[in-house]
Amino acid sequence: MTRKIWFVGAGPGDPELLTIKARSLIEKADAILFAGSLVPLALTQWSKEGCVIHDSKGMALEEMTNWLIEQAQPHKTVIRLQTGDPSLYGALIEMVQPIDKAGIEVEIVPGISSAMASAAAAVESLTLPEVTQTVIITRVAGRTPMPEGESLQELAAHHSTLCLFLSITLLHKVCKELIECGWLEDAPVVVVQKASWGDAEKIVRGTLRTIKKQCQAEKISSQAMIIVSPTLGARHWDSLKKSKLYDEHFSHSFRKAIKE
Repeated sequence: MTRKIWFVGAGPGDPELLTIKARSLIEKADAILFAGSLVPLALTQWSKEGCVIHDSKGMALEEMTNWLIEQAQPHKTVIRLQTGDPSLYGALIEMVQPIDKAGIEVEIVPGISSAMASAAAAVESLTLPEVTQTVIITRVAGRTPMPEGESLQELAAHHSTLCLFLSITLLHKVCKELIECGWLEDAPVVVVQKASWGDAEKIVRGTLRTIKKQCQAEKISSQAMIIVSPTLGARHWDSLKKSKLYDEHFSHSFRKAIKE
């Protein structure tokens, strides 16, 4: 067998939201390195007897990469199990580069992002016809600066849906900058902590004016998704612009329009 290291998206937290492929790999894995600060240990419950399971929360990047390479001996299936989707806000490429140099094959298994899980938990749509058709996935500049042209104010100026990762400790900055670039103080905001984590999940609804104090009251300071969007609350609107895809007066390759 070819030595291979799998980067597997663990999804938002609920073990039932693992993909079938992810669970299948966990069942046959010889070694699993999971991000214990973000990924519940329960996600390794399907691992076989003798599988080496290690928590990476106290490890630096080089230690993690070295551990994966050491475990990837012939006939080994080695997994890096990380929160959400490996392609979003993970150190994927930083870890893949030394693995490539070691001559070990790499494969990625996508996972459900916390952005999608948070919208699902709150029963919200991130897009609506003639409201917004754009979703911006971003974060606020902190210790990691933002590239030129990607400041929150520049992105927020589009007034489309914003899904903000890794930004809950800077919620005051989020609200201030959005108001400064033209969002109304009563623009709706949803914050979801630990989406899909059962009893640990919290959903807080507010506005740019109120959301910071509401999150403080709920003691939300980590593992939270911030969604700001003109679509929020549409479930309770009196009227909506309907999708043309399902409009009986709109033809497509599977259905002919009904003439008025």
